[in-house]
Amino acid sequence: MRKLNTDEMNRLSKEDFQKAEKLPIILILDNIRSLSNVGAFFRTADAFRIKELVLCGITACPPHREIHKTALGADETVSWRYFETTEEACQALINEGYRIFAVEQVEGSVPLQDFKFEPQTAYIFGNEVEGVSEEALPYCDGAIELPQEGTKHSLNVSVCAGIVMWKAFEQMKLMRK
Repeated sequence: MRKLNTDEMNRLSKEDFQKAEKLPIILILDNIRSLSNVGAFFRTADAFRIKELVLCGITACPPHREIHKTALGADETVSWRYFETTEEACQALINEGYRIFAVEQVEGSVPLQDFKFEPQTAYIFGNEVEGVSEEALPYCDGAIELPQEGTKHSLNVSVCAGIVMWKAFEQMKLMRK
């Protein structure tokens, strides 16, 4: 066994990434306070070619040294936009024809393993302490929950997003090949 070198990994250039087909989903960052988490969202969104990140409220925006440090340049490849409130973002996406799902522990949530990802959907990831804001929930068509068995029943938001993005990528891209 040996590690692959960069050429063997078929990495896309920034220009080729911009032209490449994206997974037709959007991630909404609802008042994410950690710049490291924001950077991790960018890096993971790049890995799975997510269409766009929507940054809301206190979520920091690029360019920022701390975001760039974790994103490793993905803050320069992944499309993003900013809204002052998550509610404004949700309304704009609904107007664009998106369905919205919270990734949150709420009544009636669907376990991730039972959820069917579809195009034209957006997924809200909430604040590290408060989760998805109560104000954003009325805009949601449903919720996804990651089953857990530990004492915390809580994952770091960027870890949670990585799991959800992987599952979306698996269902929408890998399983259709």
